[in-house]
Amino acid sequence: MKITKLIFATCLVSGLQPLLSPSAAFAGLVNASLEQGKTAVDGNVTFSDLAAGDNAGITYRRVPSPRNAIFDALKQQPIYTFEDILTTPWRARGAPGVAILDFDGDHDLDIYVTNGPGANNSLYSNQLQETGQVKFLDLASSAGVAAFNQDSSGVAYGDIDNDSDLDLLVLGTGQPNQLFENQGDGRFIDITETSRIGGGSKYSTSASMGDVNGDGLLDIVIANSFTNWDDQIPLFREPFARNEHNQLFLNTGNNVFVDVSDSSGITNLTGFPEEAAGSASITWAIAMVDYDLDGDLDIVQADDQAAIPNAEQGGFDRGLILLNNDGTGNFTDVTVEANTNQTGAWMGLSFGDLNSDGNMDIFATNLGDYVLNRSVPPGLLTSRWFLGQADGSFTDPGVGELVTTPFGWGTSTTDYDNDGDTDIIFHGALDFGRFVDASNPGVILENDGAGNFTYDANALATSTNHIRRNVQGVAVGDLNHDGFSDIVSVSNFDSPEPIPLQPYSVTYGSPFDETALFVPTFVPTENPGEFVWSGLELPDGTLSVEINSGDNGNGWVEVQGIGTVGLTPDGHVNRDGIGAVFFFTPDNGQTVMQPILGGSSYASQDSLAANFGLGSSLQGTLEVLWPGGVRNRLYNVRNFERLLFPEIPCSFDGYWSNQLEYETCVDTALTDLVNTGVLPRQQVSRFFESAIRAFNESQTVPEPSTILGLGIVLGLGYLSRKHDN
Repeated sequence: MKITKLIFATCLVSGLQPLLSPSAAFAGLVNASLEQGKTAVDGNVTFSDLAAGDNAGITYRRVPSPRNAIFDALKQQPIYTFEDILTTPWRARGAPGVAILDFDGDHDLDIYVTNGPGANNSLYSNQLQETGQVKFLDLASSAGVAAFNQDSSGVAYGDIDNDSDLDLLVLGTGQPNQLFENQGDGRFIDITETSRIGGGSKYSTSASMGDVNGDGLLDIVIANSFTNWDDQIPLFREPFARNEHNQLFLNTGNNVFVDVSDSSGITNLTGFPEEAAGSASITWAIAMVDYDLDGDLDIVQADDQAAIPNAEQGGFDRGLILLNNDGTGNFTDVTVEANTNQTGAWMGLSFGDLNSDGNMDIFATNLGDYVLNRSVPPGLLTSRWFLGQADGSFTDPGVGELVTTPFGWGTSTTDYDNDGDTDIIFHGALDFGRFVDASNPGVILENDGAGNFTYDANALATSTNHIRRNVQGVAVGDLNHDGFSDIVSVSNFDSPEPIPLQPYSVTYGSPFDETALFVPTFVPTENPGEFVWSGLELPDGTLSVEINSGDNGNGWVEVQGIGTVGLTPDGHVNRDGIGAVFFFTPDNGQTVMQPILGGSSYASQDSLAANFGLGSSLQGTLEVLWPGGVRNRLYNVRNFERLLFPEIPCSFDGYWSNQLEYETCVDTALTDLVNTGVLPRQQVSRFFESAIRAFNESQTVPEPSTILGLGIVLGLGYLSRKHDN
């Protein structure tokens, strides 16, 4: 630290900008090479499924839920009618989710996937570090997270006690949710009862972790649906009678939570008709995310319109519900003001800056344009994106040349081809009773950098055929450490060859028309409205682990945040930086962002690392907005670099009386980070110099004489401190 201070002080005394690493000469060479070099490659990567054929140690099969017996009985009836849809169980084969996480701290990514009662959930330990290959061992039973008796649905994870390992929340349908505390040695213990997180016997779907009140502890929000999935009456006939409110659990420390759902305002939803005021909605996906970039975590939930008519038809619009945080953990429903009250059976959520305008955008999966044929106008139920505006509202631009999109559940926004913009991945299918939708082939939407998307059919063309998988949860992460995002998805059942697929009766001139298919569970008789079971037996669901070829030549950077609450005196952020938003700007490129989420997609969670593509650039600038509003910046982040970015509780754009006050804050924070082992000493000057540069660039440029005078004063101060130390 003394050397860093002396160099910086000398620069200030001379009135010069301090040199940064790499040198200005090197930076000039980099920029020159970029101007003359190749451009980023769009797409041109493919995926292959490691788990196909039960390879790589993946033998997962999703067993049916107990309510599947009801559906089996309906199949044996002489006649199945439209009225029988009401008594057909919802998601009879289960509603599995998947998470990508490093549960054992060995620096490779593992997979957790949920299952049904009478079968273990799976915790697949990646053997990359041990063997150099992406192969897996299922350690769920020995680790204590098998949840054998639970009809498990969604999953989320985070370090709830800030002890530097990841704890696991597993949701149940009609059973208490379960919370497992990581012991740091590969084992977990069930703390559901003592944590008070069980939440009763609701039908939970998704969950998300984040710090809603700024105390450095991860709180938990849980999405619920409707009581009793033995039938579909709440979806089609009684829209509010059995709906269950979502729940917010505040972390009070010592792994104990308190239910603040009512007092926090998350159950005070707007947009219902007067006779349904105070009702709950049906929520499939939920995320804690700082959508308005004001430094606190808001809640976004994907609600299902079900059979309720939309506003134009005399009903009302449920939409994507935005619950805005006032910074203390109190929420207000601003859905109408934000213009996200759009009709839909919203299923999954992902986030990023799709058009690189500096605002966070939302992608949400929906029923799609094929399931209902032309009974609703195309576009009304499209899986699509909403573009964030500076005032916190969103616009709905439609899907452009795609025309339509298929059904979707799980989703992630990631730069799959590392060309420097944010792309969209979404999968999904649904059993509607009479038929099974099979319209989603595994969609990857390639961004042109301006928020216009094309369907990359080639990316998954040689991988598993997702048309024949009833995919639910989806998560992404870099499983093989090549800097490119891989995709993990789980289905609750499959429809392999030779099970027939039939085309929907509508086409729209969309690239998805060709794969708009369905499985006929029941076939029509000669009597209108009457059907008989087709006799098709659909096997249990599978896990797909699709590895990105990563061979298009584009560069990348990976960053993982480290919050320092409890480690340093001034640390405020939870250990893994959940809730932070990272921004990356490649040299000569545009800025993209990636929020670090403690659960999103549908019933699933991505890796906690932020992966950014560089295209042909050799370096770029990284910035982070921490929960609480502090901003840090790091310059000259190089191609192929993996780095840990610690919380430095000194915002370069904060209110400082002078530069010396800011420099002292940064210096103290970096010293604390070194002393606690968070930051290697050799990284100190890099973060210090970047912090000062960011501060200078955020200030109004004064007159040169003022700079020189301030430099002399501050320089003498530095030299004095150096002498004192």
